[in-house]
Amino acid sequence: MRNLALKILAVAFALSSSSVCRSDEPLAVQQIAPGVYAHPGAIALMDKVNDGDIANVGFIVGDKGVAVVDTGGSVEEGRALLAAIRSVTNEPILYVINTHFHPDHIFGNAAFAALGATFVGHRNMPRALQQRGAFYLQSFRSIIGDALIRDVRIVPPTLLVDDTRELDLGGRKLELRAWPPAHTDCDLTVYDQTTRTLFAGDTVFLKHLPIIDGSIKGWLANLPDLAQIPALRVVPGHGPLTAPWPEALNAEKSYFERLATDVRAMIAKGDDVSEAAKTAAQSQRDDWKLFNDYNARNATAAFAEYEWDQ
Repeated sequence: MRNLALKILAVAFALSSSSVCRSDEPLAVQQIAPGVYAHPGAIALMDKVNDGDIANVGFIVGDKGVAVVDTGGSVEEGRALLAAIRSVTNEPILYVINTHFHPDHIFGNAAFAALGATFVGHRNMPRALQQRGAFYLQSFRSIIGDALIRDVRIVPPTLLVDDTRELDLGGRKLELRAWPPAHTDCDLTVYDQTTRTLFAGDTVFLKHLPIIDGSIKGWLANLPDLAQIPALRVVPGHGPLTAPWPEALNAEKSYFERLATDVRAMIAKGDDVSEAAKTAAQSQRDDWKLFNDYNARNATAAFAEYEWDQ
């Protein structure tokens, strides 16, 4: 009986760990505005169970073609996203826009690489991919498994955004903006002027704790300019679809201000970075998911920036 129970548990685990994103089935998307579709990723760490499907991805349909905004954390997810697009329109895919270089946003790129689309990114993105691409392929093999990493290819953008750039989809124009270092040093936002929908990438997190891989000072400096984008709604890089704008920035701003205040106070007292990693911004713990996974990292990054102010 014990062996039978173990076999049943093994089968149940195998079923629960099966692919979330099947390339022969369209990815579940929501039409959040006319011609604008998005898929909410899980608020979780990338792993074999969720197939790396943790980032919000989407697409925008114009009269001449489609722009994809991020492609997900695996080629499997990218193929499912392509199937979702084809369930909506047969117009050509003109652009694949990557909001930055992290694996959960770009590992699906290979699903679109042979379609003739132009890949678009921040001016710093090719350098970032050159520096980290091989490492991502190696390190994420153990995270999401051989089957999901096998087809992943690092696809750099060929159309680079230095400041702002407009893309015309036919009857619909997108305004792309490259930001100074914040979440990363190659953050890009996509604003659909027709529906006033902002795909913010990871410049905006909701419920999922923000992650600093660029600059906390830069992120705080960018928030007022982000708030000036005349959007009605935002698709965050992580978190629920969608949120009113610019109110969606409030929780993120509160977290960064608390983190910065705590870290600066610790530096002034002579505390070391390990103390900051343990205690900074702990008052914000209940407001965010994945707090324990990322807050110590954020505190360490913030400490490294603010200690130079002394």
